[in-house]
Amino acid sequence: MKEFGRLHFDNVAYINFDSNKRMETLFNEDYDIKRLIDGLEVETGEKILPNSTLIIFDEVQEVKKALSSLKYFYENAPEYAIIAGGSLLGIAMGSGISYPVGKVDNVELFPLCFCEFLEAKGEEKLAEMLQKKDWEMVKVFKTKFIDYLRKYYYVGGMPEIVETYVEGGGYDEVRALQNKILFDYDQDFGKHVPDDIIPKVKNVWASVPAQLAREKKKFSSGIVKEKSRLNDYEKAIQWLIDAGLVYKIGQITKPSLPLSSYDTNFFKIYIHDVGLLGAKSDLDVKTILDGEKIFEEFKGSLTEQYVLQELKAKGINLFYWASEARAEVDFVFKVNGVVYPLEVKAEENLQSKSLKTYAEKYKPELCLRASMKDFRNDGWLENIPLYAIGNYFNE
Repeated sequence: MKEFGRLHFDNVAYINFDSNKRMETLFNEDYDIKRLIDGLEVETGEKILPNSTLIIFDEVQEVKKALSSLKYFYENAPEYAIIAGGSLLGIAMGSGISYPVGKVDNVELFPLCFCEFLEAKGEEKLAEMLQKKDWEMVKVFKTKFIDYLRKYYYVGGMPEIVETYVEGGGYDEVRALQNKILFDYDQDFGKHVPDDIIPKVKNVWASVPAQLAREKKKFSSGIVKEKSRLNDYEKAIQWLIDAGLVYKIGQITKPSLPLSSYDTNFFKIYIHDVGLLGAKSDLDVKTILDGEKIFEEFKGSLTEQYVLQELKAKGINLFYWASEARAEVDFVFKVNGVVYPLEVKAEENLQSKSLKTYAEKYKPELCLRASMKDFRNDGWLENIPLYAIGNYFNE
C-alpha cells in the first residue's frame, strides 16, 4: 500500500489502527469528514490534500467505525483517496458491523506466486518464459526452474519473508520470520476468536500438517481430537476460512456445472502459503538441498499446497473428485466454461490410474497433470511442469 502511494501520489498519510486508542476515539465521535481529516493530519504529520494524498487505513478491522466511515467518504468526500487493509478483514466483515457494500472496491491479496518470486530474485527472463509458455526454452532451463522451485517451497511467498531472502537473509532467518508469523497468528486467535471456539480453532490450525500427511488427505476430526465429530469443528474451520488462513476444498461426486451443486460433506483443508506449511511441519532446511526430495515430503502435500495456491492466485475455485472405487483426482475446476481435472505428481512415477478412470467415466475435453516432467501433449492429457502451472491458463 505504501509503495502504491509512493508511485502514484504526491504523499501518503499512513495510519495503523492496531492498538490505536486515539483513532478509536476519533472515529467513535461521528463521521464529520472535516473533523476526521483534521485528526488524521495530526496523527500522521502529513497535509492531506484532495486527489494528491493517499490515505492508508492499516489493520482497519481494529476500529470498526473506521471501516464504516468509508461509506461516508465515498458519498460526501469522494475527492479523498483511501486504501483500507487488514489481515482479518474477512472476520470484521462477518461480525455484523456496517460494511460499506458497493462503496469500495475489494482486492484480495495472495502470497507471491512462483513467477513473482522469480521476478523478486531478479530472474525476469525466466519468469517471462513461463508467462509466454515458451515450452522449448522452459525445457532448456529446466534445472534452473527446479532449483528455484525447491527454494520457493521453503521460503514461500509471504512478502516480508521473500524480501528478507532476496536481500541476502539465510534460511535460518527465513524460518525465524515464518515462526514469528505463525506466533502472531496464534496471538490473533486470542484477540479475535470467540471464547467458546478458541481451543477448537487452535487445534484445527495445529492439525493441518497431520491432515495433509495422510495418504488420503480428507479432513478427519479424529486427527484434531480422538473420538471427536466433524460438526464439533464447523465453526472453527469457518473462522479460519474467513480469516484467510485456510482453504476448504470440497469433494464433488460429479464434474458437472455448477461444480458446487455436486459438493459433498467431505473436504480437505490447506493453508495459504507453502513456506508456512513447511514451517508448521518443521521441515528441515537440508531437505531443499537433497535433490527433489522436497517435492515428495509429507506424501506430496507440499506440492499439492503449492499447486493450490498457484491456482487460487488466478482466482480459480477448486474442488476434488473421488469415487467409491478409491480413485481420486487432486483438483477439479472450471476455467472459461471448461471443467478440467488436474492430477498433481510429486514423484517420478507418472501412472495416472485415477485420472484415466475419471476420463473414461466423464469424457472431459482435456485432462491435466502437473509433474516434474517437461510439457507434453498426449491428446487426452497434457503434462505441465510444476513450475509452470501458475501460468498455464494465461491468455
